[in-house]
Amino acid sequence: MTRRIVAAAVVVLFGLIFARLAANYVELDALRSLARFYVVEGPAELGAPNIVTGILISYRGFDTLGEVAVLFMVAASVGLLLKQDGVLGHAAPRRVASEIVRTGTAVLLPLIFTFGAYVIVNGHLSAGGGFQGGAIGASGVMVRLLAGAGATLNVALLSIVESFAGVFYVLLGILGLVLAGGFLDPRFMPKGEFGAFISAGAIPLISALLGIKVGAELSVIIDRFRN
Repeated sequence: MTRRIVAAAVVVLFGLIFARLAANYVELDALRSLARFYVVEGPAELGAPNIVTGILISYRGFDTLGEVAVLFMVAASVGLLLKQDGVLGHAAPRRVASEIVRTGTAVLLPLIFTFGAYVIVNGHLSAGGGFQGGAIGASGVMVRLLAGAGATLNVALLSIVESFAGVFYVLLGILGLVLAGGFLDPRFMPKGEFGAFISAGAIPLISALLGIKVGAELSVIIDRFRN
């Protein structure tokens, strides 16, 4: 009885807090100065119609690098904790997927990878980018692993690919520092025509490296959890 009273009191308290927040909410009539700079000046400076990708890759380049580093540490930690050895590595036999699952995987897998690549390479033009496209690619890997009882990942190869993507990512950041206005400044490459597929300086290239790195790291995490 006491637990129910406490739970009800907590629900009422949160309800009062949210009601107070909703009552004091006032919609802004105009953008704040920082938001106005990003919305108005960002596309002109970077040449990228999708200002979200421009902000993540250029203005917040150090923060994005930190996020990728955190994801790498998560992948390494999961791999270490769930690594199977000769003593404890007795995995239960996996059931063979049904014909429907196998057929569906064969049909959907190329579409998933194609869509992931599309999201990555068009991230500077429309919604998407490296993080989103990499996650989509990793979801395709998860589908493949679930559909095939004997399916395996070459984790060593993925680690090498992820490492090279990270190294080139940092090198592009240094090029921006030396040849342009700062770390990961994409303007060391020509901006091109605004809205064209090949445009926005180095943003598409940085986004592609980011997608490869994120996709490889998430795939390793998925494989470790499956095992």
